[in-house]
Amino acid sequence: MNITVDEIVKKLETLADPEYLARNERFACPVEGSLGVSLPKLRKLGKGIGKNHDLALGLWKQPIRDAKMLAAIVDEPDKVTEKQMEAWVQDFDSWGLCDISTTDLFDRTQFAYKKAIEWSDREEEFVKRAAFSLMAGLAVHDKDAPDNKFVQFLLIIKREAADERNFVKKAVNWALRNIGKSRNKNLWEEAIKTAEEIQKIDSKSARWIASDALRELNADYIKKRFK
Repeated sequence: MNITVDEIVKKLETLADPEYLARNERFACPVEGSLGVSLPKLRKLGKGIGKNHDLALGLWKQPIRDAKMLAAIVDEPDKVTEKQMEAWVQDFDSWGLCDISTTDLFDRTQFAYKKAIEWSDREEEFVKRAAFSLMAGLAVHDKDAPDNKFVQFLLIIKREAADERNFVKKAVNWALRNIGKSRNKNLWEEAIKTAEEIQKIDSKSARWIASDALRELNADYIKKRFK
């Protein structure tokens, strides 16, 4: 589709849904800077536009969160640079923008593993969340990755499990669960072992991460998958 950034912004404005925006606010998504375009509508629009790196860069410059989310959908992973990832991650101001950028785009780039490790040690809340949402996305999407990459992630997950910030701890939990349930029997067992170790950490956040992960990893449907 041959379309300009301005035309896309006008299209996004027609898709704006105040009721959806109000619902999002209840899930800790900021209202300011958002139009309230649902993710299914963004994906449908992105499919119609097609992949376009230059268009994605233009959309990201818009002061509209929906446009930035669409940018992550239409960008071309093989054209994303490390500099771009560092610039975009600084703009993350919500879990929605963070997660779609990391699991629709960043986890398909050549810098994904490097950034997951680097960002896990950063102080900014959404940068740190990006590290673990990247891990969660890689666990599902990078089918051919060797186990050792995820074993390394499990060590980082344990290291950062005491972070009490809501958006961080939920992403740490997400990464732990995805590594355990999305790969193979070996990583399932390693994830359970990691969760049990995290459970012993003197931290409310760590205990929640561990108990929630163990609840899913020990579910019957997961056990059947690997046994």
